[in-house]
Amino acid sequence: MTSKVTKLVSGYRQHLTVPWQAGLAAIQRVIFAVYDKADELRLRANIEEFALVTQQAGKHWYLIDLTNAFPEWMAAQEYREAYFESPEDLAGYQSGELVEFTAALIERLKQEISTQANDNTVVALLGVGALFGLARVSAVVEGLKDDIPGRLLVFFPGEHHPENHTYRLLDARDGWNYLAVPLLAND
Repeated sequence: MTSKVTKLVSGYRQHLTVPWQAGLAAIQRVIFAVYDKADELRLRANIEEFALVTQQAGKHWYLIDLTNAFPEWMAAQEYREAYFESPEDLAGYQSGELVEFTAALIERLKQEISTQANDNTVVALLGVGALFGLARVSAVVEGLKDDIPGRLLVFFPGEHHPENHTYRLLDARDGWNYLAVPLLAND
């Protein structure tokens, strides 16, 4: 029996066999690899398969793991102790999107991508589930999409509903409508 992650790798391989068109809108260069949140460890264990497929397609691979993005950001904050005592002092705490963290994350990623990626690079974001309750994946993607010269591949633990192009992170939050290319690991 073929695993869902293997099917996702296969779908990604198929997607990469299509020649990249120049002049696509930014949203058309974003790919969401949607998988069940229960498959997170299996996906991480096989992430090199995606890198290999990318390289076999003649593209460059650049992986960014966001798993520790929030703890690293928080550790750098001058008032972190006060934030731990009163987390509601963080802008956006009640809404589930920490405004300052989201803006800093997007800026950090833009700088990193500008030095590491070109128009033949797949920039892959892993660990977006760790952003749940801290930053909206939609805001991060929206903030980055115009700065991705090649393709942005978002490993997305959640659901995609094709009838209305909605994505739901970790199957928990209300979805958002987004027209990125979905890759699915269907049964």
